[in-house]
Amino acid sequence: MTQKVKMTIDGKHVEVDAGVTIFNAAKDIGIEIPHFCYHPKLSIAGNCRLCQVDVEGARAPVISCRERVRDGMIVHVNSQKAAQLRKDVLEFILINHPLDCPVCDQSGECKLQDQYFDHSLQPSRMRYPKVHKPKAKPIGPYVVLDDERCVLCTRCIRFCDEIAKEHQLILCERGDHSTIDVFPGKQLDNPYSLCTVDICPVGALTSSDFRFQKRVWFLKSTPSICTGCATGCNIWLDHDDGIAYRYRPRENEEVNECWMCDPGRMTYKRINADERVLFPMKEVNGIYERISWESATAEMATKLKTYQPSDIVGVLSVQQSLEENMAALRFFKEVLKTSSIVWSGDEHDPSFADDILRDHDRNPNTNGVKLLTQERFSEKSKGKVFVILGSLSDADEKRLISLKPEYVVLMTDIRNESIQPFAHLLLPRASHAEQEGTFVNRDGRWQRFSKAFDPKMESLPTWGILNHLASAFGSSFGYASAAEVLATGKKAIGL
Repeated sequence: MTQKVKMTIDGKHVEVDAGVTIFNAAKDIGIEIPHFCYHPKLSIAGNCRLCQVDVEGARAPVISCRERVRDGMIVHVNSQKAAQLRKDVLEFILINHPLDCPVCDQSGECKLQDQYFDHSLQPSRMRYPKVHKPKAKPIGPYVVLDDERCVLCTRCIRFCDEIAKEHQLILCERGDHSTIDVFPGKQLDNPYSLCTVDICPVGALTSSDFRFQKRVWFLKSTPSICTGCATGCNIWLDHDDGIAYRYRPRENEEVNECWMCDPGRMTYKRINADERVLFPMKEVNGIYERISWESATAEMATKLKTYQPSDIVGVLSVQQSLEENMAALRFFKEVLKTSSIVWSGDEHDPSFADDILRDHDRNPNTNGVKLLTQERFSEKSKGKVFVILGSLSDADEKRLISLKPEYVVLMTDIRNESIQPFAHLLLPRASHAEQEGTFVNRDGRWQRFSKAFDPKMESLPTWGILNHLASAFGSSFGYASAAEVLATGKKAIGL
């Protein structure tokens, strides 16, 4: 049994686990102590001094993130003395900090701004010129350093050393000339470099991809899941006016804690891609022409009715959600009456995997689709007609092309140049940001993601496409939501 100690924090008598810090003891009872350098996933540095508190009997203020509780300890977090300590620390930090909040990319989510307004609000007494340091200095492919804004919390250094296991950042010089920098001859290029931007409490480290793209107070954040691999990192999808601007890690201790990799973050670009399929399109002499939904579904129904069910192959996708695959499976079985149902997805990449988060399976829903069918697209997947959900892997595209099918229908969000001459009909599928659904990650965990904004132009959620197609074939699905698809699909497979 964990030993307990009794103590007092701001007049509250509490019993806490022995060995915890004052900082965490206060946090457990709802008292947030201001800080910069402390991070729950990193070692304790205790160098920002903002979290100092007043402890009765102590010779001097103590650093709460490092000081352990003791029985009978009386702590004052918000006393007049503690409040003055914070003002003094903030004034010291701001001596050389540039007053460039209006142009700083961190403005709106800057902890220094927050702490100043909450705990200082006093003008600077410094009358000497500020010390200038490097600005807008690229230190890696994704990260830009504005050293003048750095508060020397060393979170970024500790992250690289302790989490990414790449010793790429150092603290140079001394006193007010101290700077963060990369080791000579190196750059900040580990696969998790953008996590340093997440944990930087100020605007010292910013993302070169997101830098100056959008003020953060205009962004809306929707809980989602990264589609970069089978880990299924929980994320926030930040967007505005139907445009995705970035992914950020969303805390989930069981999956990704509070981290995510750089390649996973960049997958948001697919949502905004110029190659998006936004209208039904028909191939005519090697060129795609826009047609109406009515024409597209009528043509597909007319064409497929000339084939036997045994001529048709339905292809599910481990890149798409469980709901999309469930709706497609029902259409293949009940409407097209085919028993040739396989799945496709990106090839496994052993070089991508690591022992932190990244998985060799570059698909977000392999385990979900395997609940529906175990059969992978292969040379055995022969047919005259292929109805495909999502996109094929490069290897499967080559297999399909070698089969020389008579008719191919793609329900897709992206135009793929390599398969264009062989796809006769493109049906615009909404991206995962434009519909809700479920992915089953590598550990078998079912994870929901939410719709961020409406589908663009004439694209539809997959269940909406299949409502149209079923109607054209004389059937009726009548799906009204992804939740309805999931409930129906789970019953069909006995879950």
